[in-house]
Amino acid sequence: MLRTPTGGAGHGTAAAGERAMSIGTVLLQLRDEFPEVTISKIRFLEAEGLIDPQRTPSGYRKFSPGDVERLAQVLRMQRDHYLPLKVIREHLEALARGEQAALPSPGGPGEPVDPLRDHQDPGRATAARIGRPELLAAAEATEEQLDEWEAYGLIVAASGGSYDAEAVNVARLVADLGRFGLETRHLRAVKAAAEREAGLVEQVVAPLRRHRNPQTRAHAEATAKELAELSVRLHAALVMTALKTGSH
Repeated sequence: MLRTPTGGAGHGTAAAGERAMSIGTVLLQLRDEFPEVTISKIRFLEAEGLIDPQRTPSGYRKFSPGDVERLAQVLRMQRDHYLPLKVIREHLEALARGEQAALPSPGGPGEPVDPLRDHQDPGRATAARIGRPELLAAAEATEEQLDEWEAYGLIVAASGGSYDAEAVNVARLVADLGRFGLETRHLRAVKAAAEREAGLVEQVVAPLRRHRNPQTRAHAEATAKELAELSVRLHAALVMTALKTGSH
């Protein structure tokens, strides 16, 4: 696991003897802790001023170990604290000035707060819920965007208008895709494919869930999760294959 930097050292410059890395190497280093990070995500964070890698005379990015540590810190604050990039940038700038800045909450300065924390069921992390303002902050989205995502069924609120961790993840991904010009209507096919894959998983685990043995029923949930992860990996591999072969 990458360590989180505790100081506010500048970024974008490599100290003598530090090994400069390509963006592909950085991606491989981050994947263990952040499996959903992409090269596009790293480039986006650079465009937003969160990281500042050096450039070779030919324009290639070269990341120092310090750049990678800073990038990991940004990704953790997004993932663990649901902070928008503007708040993360201000926090890092305060650290760079040598200030002892507390990690802010999604709504502004204050003590470190995980918006899911106060709603945790100690027995099940999936019971965590957050409200609409926290979801908007986590995805850096507008009310209009969230209304549209809900209208298309990409985001579904629970009773009372709260959202679980999966809804937060979906909202972030939809927002990231939107930055590439993909509109919500374009994602209907993705949602339909996901529902079909979920149906296949359900066919496998349904007999386990109906079993008399409690251990077998519990095993059904672990099996469903493993099948879902394999399905996602297969889907990604098939998309890459289609792009390479031009069969799309």
